[in-house]
Amino acid sequence: MTGRWRHHAFAYAVAVPFAIVLAFPFFWMAVTSFKPEAQVYDPTKVWTFHPTLANYGFLFHHTGYLRWLRNSTFVGIMVVLITLAVAIPAGYALARLSGRVGRSLGVAIFLTYLVPPTLLFLPLSRVVSKLGLSDRLWALILVYPSFTIPFAIWLLMGFFKAIPQELEDAALVDGCSRLGALVRIVLPVSLPGIITVVIFTFSLVINEFVYAITFISSSTNRTVTVGVPTDLIRGDLFNWPGIMAAILIPSIPLALVYNAFLNRFITGFTGGAFR
Repeated sequence: MTGRWRHHAFAYAVAVPFAIVLAFPFFWMAVTSFKPEAQVYDPTKVWTFHPTLANYGFLFHHTGYLRWLRNSTFVGIMVVLITLAVAIPAGYALARLSGRVGRSLGVAIFLTYLVPPTLLFLPLSRVVSKLGLSDRLWALILVYPSFTIPFAIWLLMGFFKAIPQELEDAALVDGCSRLGALVRIVLPVSLPGIITVVIFTFSLVINEFVYAITFISSSTNRTVTVGVPTDLIRGDLFNWPGIMAAILIPSIPLALVYNAFLNRFITGFTGGAFR
């Protein structure tokens, strides 16, 4: 009993400080978002708190924030669908290629994910301009899969390799086609990996800044990551309460989604490691 108590005490002693440090930025964002703007800039009132909803009213009624949220959500959903449509069959095909061919192709595809956006946005801007997609959300929908698909293929490939080939062979013997075996057998077993791809892809799209500020110029077509710093920072004036409110709002649903699917998310990242 004493050893068990010591084990739990040690775990809490390590986890609690980390939890406090990681949660403090969100706490500070929430508190600042409810402060009057004049109080934020007064060093004598740093620890005073007189809550107000004026910052949220300004954000919703005097900026394009709600439209930025809709733009980010639309782009995120479209990129997730495109990524899944390409990554699932590609990852499955590479997982079933035997020998060095499948392994080499998988590594080559993953290496393209490591190419930094600062090297790609110039040639991609040329492509976007030629297609007439400048200052349109479809430019982002076209460009974002260039870095979401490689990682998704690499992740799903490792997960599909962990699924025993005998399960598919049994389904084929029972009369399923190769596509039927993929849909009925492989995909349900691979659900943690697919959920991981969805969460990771959506998070990448929501947080991306370089492509969004390069290809989108008008305020109405901006996403949250670009609209907040460009419209809420006027010269050397920072509307910190409004900025904190704008950041806090999308952080809450993302945090809830991560928490709800945490076990599957971890399984998706580690499931392909043991094969």
